[in-house]
Parts: sequence; C-alpha cells; structure tokens
Amino acid sequence: MFYIIGVGLGDVKDITVRGLEIVRSAKRVYLESYTSILPENKLQLENFYERQLIEADRELVEQGADEILDKANEDNVVLLVVGDPFSATTHADILLRARDLNIDTKVIHNASIMNAIGCCGLQLYHFGETVSIPFWTDIWKPSSFLKKINQNKSNGLHTLCLLDIQVKEPTWESITKKKKEYQPSRFMEVKQACSQLLQIIDSNEFDGENYVTRESLCVGAARIGWPDQKIVAGTLAEMVNVDMGSPLHSIVIVGTLHPLEEQFLKQFYIESK
Repeated sequence: MFYIIGVGLGDVKDITVRGLEIVRSAKRVYLESYTSILPENKLQLENFYERQLIEADRELVEQGADEILDKANEDNVVLLVVGDPFSATTHADILLRARDLNIDTKVIHNASIMNAIGCCGLQLYHFGETVSIPFWTDIWKPSSFLKKINQNKSNGLHTLCLLDIQVKEPTWESITKKKKEYQPSRFMEVKQACSQLLQIIDSNEFDGENYVTRESLCVGAARIGWPDQKIVAGTLAEMVNVDMGSPLHSIVIVGTLHPLEEQFLKQFYIESK
C-alpha cells in the first residue's frame, strides 16, 4: 500500500493515531519538504515516529515518483505531508501515478491552513477561491491573482492568499550549466505580499473593475497551529508595515463581514495591540 499521511501544522504530535501506527509499521517513510515546514526538525520527527525519514524534495516527488513508489505493491510506503495531503496538487499527481501502476493507495487526512485559517474568526463557508501570491523578479511581476481576489470580493467572499515558498530552487547557473546548485530558501512575508498588491493597485494596469483598495481590510496570519502563532488585522496599507515574524505566512483579503466575524476579528486589529 502507498500512503500519503498529513502530519498537521504545528507539532510533531499532530499526526493522527492511525497515521502514526502506519508510519511505525511502514517499510519506507518519506517526508515531503518543499510545500511547507514544521517547527520541529527531521531528527525530532524521527525520534517521535521511531522511524528513519527520507527527505523528499520537489525534484524527487515530481520527477522521481517511481523511486518513491518502487515496490509499494509489496510493502507499505509512506509519504508524509505537512498539513493535509490534498492541500497541494502535487500529491494528487503522485496518487494517480500509483494507481496507474496498480498500487493500492490510502490517504490519512489532517488539519491544513485551508481550514485552520478559521482561527481568525472568519467563517470558512464565506471564503471564495484561494489564490497564491508569487515572488516577483525584475522581469516577471504577475498580477493575475488580483482578478480572483476581485471576483471573490465582488461576491462578498473572503480570499485566502497563500504566500510563495521557495525551497531548493535551482540557481540560474545550475540551469544553464547543468550543475546542481540551489538558491537559499525564501518564504514570502505578509508585508511583502501586501506591498506587491499595493503596487498593482497603484499602477492601474489591471483589467476589469477593482474592489481592492489601500483601505481594504486584511488579516495577516503567521505560523498557524504553532505555539507562537500570530494574527493581525488591518488595512492593506497598514499591513505593509507589520512584522509577522518567522514563516510561514498567509493573508486573508476580507469580503463582507458577518456581525459575529466582525466581533471576533476586533481582537486582532492593529489599534488594539
């Protein structure tokens, strides 16, 4: 059997009892290490799981799936994923590959930012389509995600914005010279994402009607599920100056607030801190 097991968000003990039992009985256990991070390091996880973990970076999961799935029709093989297995499309792809190879598969779910973001008081059924905000470069500054935010906001819906993570990204030299070298890991911060949004809004170069302004209410969320999680609410212009600390960060662009949401959210406003 090939298992994909979610390990939750903030603690080595967040894995489910069922998931832990499977991990401890598996032949091989991989730890996916590029779509998210945990506060614990690999050694702490190995000590608790009582199993050696094989680090699975983007290259292995996306290009070396056959290596992970090797003999999974004879032994139990596990891929551990921070959060929930279906929070990233990559994991659906490897499940399809396993099924094409006639390997039985099973998924063990857990909490992810997609549902844990409800801790800020915004009701999950008031959220629209989730968007991703990528790092800009000197020559590549995409803004298409603003269209989806506008569509949600025009319908009164909140938008969860997942901020870019770059782990083991190849250097330009690595690509051109086929020499394996990687850039330092980078994790987008709330203030950087808000700054990019403001630049798009101020440029007036987007298509269609814009519902997002400098005064739009936003919620910055950092390290959700960790012991030191942080939530701050303020206008888009205010959030540019808010330091949310170490990764991981995400943002919610708020739509129309229900009175209960508004009451809950007040505890996180910048002026109340």
